[in-house]
Amino acid sequence: MNDDRSKKGFRPLADPAAGILDPVLRKRAGITIELVQAWEEVVGSALGGQSRPLKLLWPRRAHEDDPFQPATLVIACQGFTAMRIQHETGEIISRVNSFLGFAAVGRIKIEQKPVALPVAKKRALPPVDAETASMISRSVEQIEDDSLREALQRLGQSIHAEKIKR
Repeated sequence: MNDDRSKKGFRPLADPAAGILDPVLRKRAGITIELVQAWEEVVGSALGGQSRPLKLLWPRRAHEDDPFQPATLVIACQGFTAMRIQHETGEIISRVNSFLGFAAVGRIKIEQKPVALPVAKKRALPPVDAETASMISRSVEQIEDDSLREALQRLGQSIHAEKIKR
């Protein structure tokens, strides 16, 4: 099969999804999917896990010649997180503007509403024999980063288990 798709290999699902969702988010919420996806990196894990950006409210301009005015970023959060966001408003605005590359946000509006947190489900690893498991462990033991080492070990175990199935 000489199809171009077979040469490209696997692509992350986020690539085509971002192409579809980005124009919709930009039109309906004035926000990009990149900001939503990188929210935890932008504001830090403590606030990022307890909040999410909802939309950017751009002020209406009566004339095309009116000067640029920054938008209001609407953030959803609950309880004590609202107080932390209010306290760190200046820092959050600075970080969001740095991420976007220009002074897009001038103020923050907080909406207290439930924030759906992503649920990370770890699937059980497919079984492999003890010799294969030992070989995989030896091949990744030199990696210093714990999360990278564990990810590579899971990948190796999945690959070898798939070979056994065939």
